[in-house]
Amino acid sequence: MGVLGQIPLLIGVILFLRPALANDNLRVAYQWSQIDFEFPSEAARSSAIASGDYIAENVIPVGLEVYKRRLFLTLPRWKAGIPASLAYININETSSQSPKLRPYPSWNAHIQMAEGEAPEIVSPFRIRSDRCGRLWVLDTGVAELLGAAKPLAPTSLLVYDLHNDNLLRRYKFPKDHVKEDSFYANLAVEDSDCDDTYAYAADLGAPGLVVYSWKSQESWRVKHHFFYPDPLSGNYTITGISFQWDDGLFGMALSRPQPDGYATMFFHPLSSTNEFSVSTKILRNQTLATSGNIYKEFKVLGSRGPNGQAGVAFLDQKTGVIFYALPNLNAVTCWKTSNRAYTIKSLGRVYMSTTDMVFPNDVKVDDESNLWVLSDRLHQYMFSSLDPKDVNFRILTATVKDAIENTACDTKIKPLPDIITNLGDILRPSTTAAPPKSGAQVMLISHMALVLAIIVKLIL
Repeated sequence: MGVLGQIPLLIGVILFLRPALANDNLRVAYQWSQIDFEFPSEAARSSAIASGDYIAENVIPVGLEVYKRRLFLTLPRWKAGIPASLAYININETSSQSPKLRPYPSWNAHIQMAEGEAPEIVSPFRIRSDRCGRLWVLDTGVAELLGAAKPLAPTSLLVYDLHNDNLLRRYKFPKDHVKEDSFYANLAVEDSDCDDTYAYAADLGAPGLVVYSWKSQESWRVKHHFFYPDPLSGNYTITGISFQWDDGLFGMALSRPQPDGYATMFFHPLSSTNEFSVSTKILRNQTLATSGNIYKEFKVLGSRGPNGQAGVAFLDQKTGVIFYALPNLNAVTCWKTSNRAYTIKSLGRVYMSTTDMVFPNDVKVDDESNLWVLSDRLHQYMFSSLDPKDVNFRILTATVKDAIENTACDTKIKPLPDIITNLGDILRPSTTAAPPKSGAQVMLISHMALVLAIIVKLIL
């Protein structure tokens, strides 16, 4: 094939590459129009509805966790009528795509036993299981946050034994950890040593990070400018609803232990398109972390680009891939942490849909390398209303391998820039001797190089 005949082939190959970098392999595992519960009896359910303890349209799942055969959901008491704020389904025993939820660890844990006494669990936003068989619950302690907010208990960490569902520990945050605008909305757990585990709680309202030591049973609050929102990234428009948020530190993802024994924490504010990192060696040293001399220990990785505000993030330690929930784009994306570049080009599109992925709110990878994503139309719940006849909440899943296949995070394929470089070899002079090219051939090659450059610019 001559040089001229290679032009259509070259253009076709390049234009084919970009769509191939996403395959949307996730499938809907569960979906609900409204959340219902396994009440002790039908009479108990009717009584809860009559008393206002259960108002179906006010229940929304926000946090997700999967441990062994149980899939957990948090259902924060943002409005009245939430009978249980933490519940689960048994994946093995569930045949319905819209199963009823079982309160965790029991109905009693969600009931206010006496006047002025808070239930065991008030209103958790995020939960996290660890490899030691513990479930960490970050409880804000505030009911009806979107109405007349009722502080019922201090912000706390509750830790349950997932082998028998007993409460192992309740740790109340010290008063100096909770500022006027504090709202602790996310949680990460560093569990390489079960006896020396660390939990990290993100305060998005009064930007800061609380570090909790399981071993010493104490905590400290870390401050840094990178925890604050970007004032230029506070605009959101999702399915025609526009609003502004100025939320700080939110997404946190922990790597496997590095050679020094500490993990790398990747993090970002919610209202920001930038990603940052810091070693937990810095965070776990209470004296150093609270000294104010750690600014240079935090690194700027790069930006996800326009509308790239990210909510939660989760790092799959087997592949080193981070998954991000991008509410403004109704999408889940990924980044391979072995990639030195952090740009739009280095991010992979895992799934995008204005039907199935409207406001992705939580992302997890379980111990069997399955990716799970919760989408819940949170913006409609907060700023409009949910249609009880429509499917509002979905849980999607796929293996990590299938989720990242043919994306920039796929470990089996070369990054797109490398492929383009190899295609460019067609235009490069051969290193072996060849007859000199005519002026027309030289001009044609120059035009081809220009076309290639333009196309690469457009698709990247």
